[in-house]
Amino acid sequence: MSAQSCLTGFARHLLRCSFTAARPFLFVLFVAFLTLPGGRSIQSGNADGQSLPQPLDEFRTVSPGIEHLRINRGHKSEDERTGPWLINVLRIDLKQAELRVNHALDEGVGLETTSSIAARYGAIAAVNAGFFRTSGTYRGESTGVLMVDGKLISEPLDGRAAFGLIKSSIGQKIIFGHLKFSGYVKTDRSRRAINGLNRPRGSDEMIVYTPEFHRSTLTTPEGVEAIVRGNTIIRVKQGAGSSLIPSDGFVVSAAGTARDWVLANVRAGSRVRLDLSLEPVETRTQDAWKQASFVVGGGPQLIRAGRVDITSDDEKVAPRFVSDRHPRTAIARLKDERVLMVTVDGRQPGVSVGMALPELAELVLELGALDAINLDGGGSTTMVVNGKLVNVPSDQPGERPVSDAILLLPRGLRRASP
Repeated sequence: MSAQSCLTGFARHLLRCSFTAARPFLFVLFVAFLTLPGGRSIQSGNADGQSLPQPLDEFRTVSPGIEHLRINRGHKSEDERTGPWLINVLRIDLKQAELRVNHALDEGVGLETTSSIAARYGAIAAVNAGFFRTSGTYRGESTGVLMVDGKLISEPLDGRAAFGLIKSSIGQKIIFGHLKFSGYVKTDRSRRAINGLNRPRGSDEMIVYTPEFHRSTLTTPEGVEAIVRGNTIIRVKQGAGSSLIPSDGFVVSAAGTARDWVLANVRAGSRVRLDLSLEPVETRTQDAWKQASFVVGGGPQLIRAGRVDITSDDEKVAPRFVSDRHPRTAIARLKDERVLMVTVDGRQPGVSVGMALPELAELVLELGALDAINLDGGGSTTMVVNGKLVNVPSDQPGERPVSDAILLLPRGLRRASP
């Protein structure tokens, strides 16, 4: 597919968009495409004279099963509805290449650039992934579901959209949906629901910390913590805070009414069991989600079954997050089961103004998406190909450290982090 045919089709499809608020933008964009020679507008530099990445006329093979397309469209004017837009697309054949997800620094907290994570794993390409906490002691903690190599690190938030990766004998399969979390700590005497995993502990909450999180819980002293090795409680601590997490166990940390339950039901030397599960809102996909070894939460959903279906209300996403233009990152599945990863730069007048989510949805739909979700964006939006940034991140210092990244590797290649 050429850039010209792809984006002129995008303009035509935008005119059929049902989003009333987007119609002025759609008309201006369509006019811009008609008035540009050959439907193309190549931006050679921004207002400061800096050189920008040049567009690629068609998908170009980066590695077997991995293709890259860069598109620069629209033009600068006083009305940002004319653009410009700097768009990068990766198209992946999961029979020839594979995706994996890794957290920064290979822990549940901490930040690292997408480029650095990609370099550590020898990835051919990468994009940023899920949302995360940006400050404080738990900086880098995922604020949404995250599973890496079959180990659940973070629970879903507000049932928001997620994607999962399933291994098979002929490659990988990607699935999309909305997930809920269920978890219990069970003793011989009782059981109690878990409020979350590997995140700050709130009042009256029970949080479980696993070895994938960090060497310790990073908690404050107000609660009580039960340290578990294997399935045996080796110690119950009150008022000390931040317990070491056994490599072969976990820590149950509780405050308020949850603390009272631990003190009443948990004893050193007693047996305890941890039950964790992810349940899809779309129950017909339950068996498929049980097979996923990598899961990343984003939100909201953009495309379902080949139609725009932005589930921002159900996912409790703020209206302005949907309607304002920002840098964006998205992942999609095509009808032929290939995967798209898309970045749109923004917050840079004269370079790229970003997109509202209805505009992003129309873009990935025109690129052939059958299903798609939004991922973290803003200053986090990053795409790396062969060790180089191919987009223009919006943060003034450059590439922003993030919590996790989606990596593209040759199929079957397993490289451990140094």
